[in-house]
Amino acid sequence: MLTSLSIRDIVLIETLDLDFERGLGVLTGETGAGKSILLDALGLALGDRADSGLVRSGVGQASVTASFLPSPEARALLDKNDLLLGAGEELIVRRTVKADGGSRAFVNDQPVSAALLRELGGLLVEIHGQHDDRGLINPKGHRGLLDAFARSNTDEVAAAFQTMCSAEQALETAKAALADAERDRDWLEHAVTELRAFAPKPGEEAELADRRATMQRGQKIADELNQVNALIEDGDGGLSKLRQAARILDRIASDHPALAEALAAVDRAINEGSVAEDRLREGARALAYDPAALEEDEARLFDLRALARKHRVQPDQLADLTEELAARHEAIEAGSDGLSRLEATLAVARETYRKRATALNKQRIAAAAKLDAAVAQELAPLKLDSARFRTVVSPMPELQWGPHGMDRVEFEISTNPGAPFGPLVKIASGGELSRFILALKVALAEQGTAATMIFDEIDRGVGGAVASAIGERLQRLAEGAQVVIVTHSPQVAARGAAHLLIAKSTSGMVTRTSVHQLGDGERREEIARMLSGAEVTEEARAQADRLLTAA
Repeated sequence: MLTSLSIRDIVLIETLDLDFERGLGVLTGETGAGKSILLDALGLALGDRADSGLVRSGVGQASVTASFLPSPEARALLDKNDLLLGAGEELIVRRTVKADGGSRAFVNDQPVSAALLRELGGLLVEIHGQHDDRGLINPKGHRGLLDAFARSNTDEVAAAFQTMCSAEQALETAKAALADAERDRDWLEHAVTELRAFAPKPGEEAELADRRATMQRGQKIADELNQVNALIEDGDGGLSKLRQAARILDRIASDHPALAEALAAVDRAINEGSVAEDRLREGARALAYDPAALEEDEARLFDLRALARKHRVQPDQLADLTEELAARHEAIEAGSDGLSRLEATLAVARETYRKRATALNKQRIAAAAKLDAAVAQELAPLKLDSARFRTVVSPMPELQWGPHGMDRVEFEISTNPGAPFGPLVKIASGGELSRFILALKVALAEQGTAATMIFDEIDRGVGGAVASAIGERLQRLAEGAQVVIVTHSPQVAARGAAHLLIAKSTSGMVTRTSVHQLGDGERREEIARMLSGAEVTEEARAQADRLLTAA
């Protein structure tokens, strides 16, 4: 709901601050007083194209600020764009335009694009006039309006559509993956065969490298041991000579005590030498290696590393790669079965969507008949006796199906007997179009897209009973929403809960537009002026009293 509007330096308006309330508000004034300027200013705040011609002559910049109690839809759009609004906080939109044509837009003092401001404005206010191209005129919104009128729950259709889309995506992804795999079938088969024949194991590279290093060290030590054995164990070695010496000493040791001690020392040396000999044999056995085994381990290690380079992985990753490639190869073999399952899932999802969308279609057709009847009841009082209205629910091509179902919905009219039906905006004249909009609004009751509706001179060219009918319908609309009407009709003006008078004054070379909220006595005088013209008569005042009393 619009709560206030502040205008600075827009055309003839220097400074203007207005407050608005719920219900029906009327704006009246002499022709040329500036009522259109007021609506242009509000349109600027709601995202209309910025025109430097709106800037008052002699100043560099104009601005418009509008405050609203936002609808849930407007709050959702704000949240989506990270423009958070506290509970109970007013939404303030501001637009500035410079004399050179540059403009800026703000929502609660945060800069936003004009496109976002226009989208937000469409959720806040509907403006209907002689050349309306939004709101009820735009066929894009007709389906939503019909669903709201029917109180249809489209969530199930939207959910079924999402499920169907997910199933289609899964099938397409599987087909693409299978096609890629098919192209690699021969390579995969060769690679899996090669890897499985080689049978790489995690950690095998380190194990082979350690074993190879150990055997290479053993080979070097074995050469050293051979030299030691030659010194100790061979026929000319030290231990053999000690044994020969011991045998000689054993024959002569009894001849002298010193020789016996020498024999004992030699025996001890022989014993130690024997221990060394045994240890050398043990060491040789421990360090023994098979040259064939070394060659085999080296070949395995080199082949392992070459295979890893071939597949561009680390050697320890070859085992996992084997399983991965094997799985891809098996997927090719099982691909047809997988596609069959996905196709079956998609078929079920499509059928579910069709059923739910068909049920929604039936609801729409039934609601369309009710809406047509409701609008028809409103046409005659609005001097549209010969006009006909219909809601066309037609099937869309499958490529255009969506979360909203399978239907295209459009409001069409025929203004003369025998004339073909066509879109509202193409068939109706300016005055007819405005009254059709009003009839639709009344029929749709509270199903409009915005909580604030502004009608710009939709009563132009009518009077008497038709004007009274327009005023009565606007008053009914205002029971559930905020309605503002710019009017020249006293019958309509009398219905207002609040009455604003727009006036133009000239001081010297400067012309200004002002707006004044009228009290009860002032309202009577203004309605009398609208009835009688320049000279207000007592008869006009009496008629104004009757209109106000009836309203």
